[in-house]
Amino acid sequence: MMFHHPNTKWCALQAKAMGLPHTFVKRKSSDELMDLEDSIMGLKAKRGIRGVVTGAVASEYQKQRIEIIGENCGLPTFNPLWHKGAQILREMADALEIIVVSVSADGLDEKWLGRKLDGDAIDELKAMPSRPNIFFEGGEAETFVCGGQNFRNAIKISKSKKSFDGVRGTLEIIKAELA
Repeated sequence: MMFHHPNTKWCALQAKAMGLPHTFVKRKSSDELMDLEDSIMGLKAKRGIRGVVTGAVASEYQKQRIEIIGENCGLPTFNPLWHKGAQILREMADALEIIVVSVSADGLDEKWLGRKLDGDAIDELKAMPSRPNIFFEGGEAETFVCGGQNFRNAIKISKSKKSFDGVRGTLEIIKAELA
């Protein structure tokens, strides 16, 4: 799968924290890109969206797929992080409260689940012999943003559950609310 999956049900709370509308789109088929395209076309008609913003950093695969969908829907795409490099991750870590909610790469173990992605974590990632992509763009890990400059309220996670099988794991958010 090309898309983020752990804790997606909490995206509605993230949108609320930022004062943004939210629409949850479910997959309808095995073709996730076609489902996304159909959903974006529907949101264009229903909500009047005027573009698509991605978090793509270096993955040509992701960027190209989203650009094709945007073109098919008659919408511009914007990739503000594209090829920005490691410094932008430090800026993001300073501006946002980001936690790791999924791990699936050598060197990323259970202790990373729930860990804040800050300068120390970034330094540790860069020093790992396994050299994971520090943006986790290859699926090495996934994150959840709990707060930042564009949040009216931070998100407080009051209950979560870790699961780790020795190779990969997740932090499932069970209960969260606006702080």
